[in-house]
Amino acid sequence: MFSNQKALENQKALENGKPGSAVPLLTVVGDRARMEGKFDIADSIQVECEIGGEMNVGGKLVIGEKGRVNANVQTVDAIVMGHYAGNMIATGNVEIAQTGRVTGNITTDSLVISKGGFFNGNVTKMNESTNGQRPVYLVEDDRPAQLSGQR
Repeated sequence: MFSNQKALENQKALENGKPGSAVPLLTVVGDRARMEGKFDIADSIQVECEIGGEMNVGGKLVIGEKGRVNANVQTVDAIVMGHYAGNMIATGNVEIAQTGRVTGNITTDSLVISKGGFFNGNVTKMNESTNGQRPVYLVEDDRPAQLSGQR
């Protein structure tokens, strides 16, 4: 069920044309496997099965093309090549690959959606004010512009 050799092969594949990292990935394999619960993973993980519940990942979460994750996730970085549904908080980067399908809310500093990737939800920039009001500036000027409806 857990394969370190497969993780090394997947890491090399990710480095050749797809984003990768020097951190070895723990791989959860078996497209027919289904796990549910709360998962605390200290390092990076690649998911090639179905997982539900809650995930806290200390490194990079990679959802492979066969992976289906229906969970609230906290991670550093994420690459979605399969299906993800839920709320995600990523302190680093999130990438939705060409085969990736995401439904839910993402809070991150960086979101990249590759051509063909699907995203349905809301994105919030990390450390952005929660009141939702940001000043709007005129292009020629540094004075705040008035929003319609403001007095």
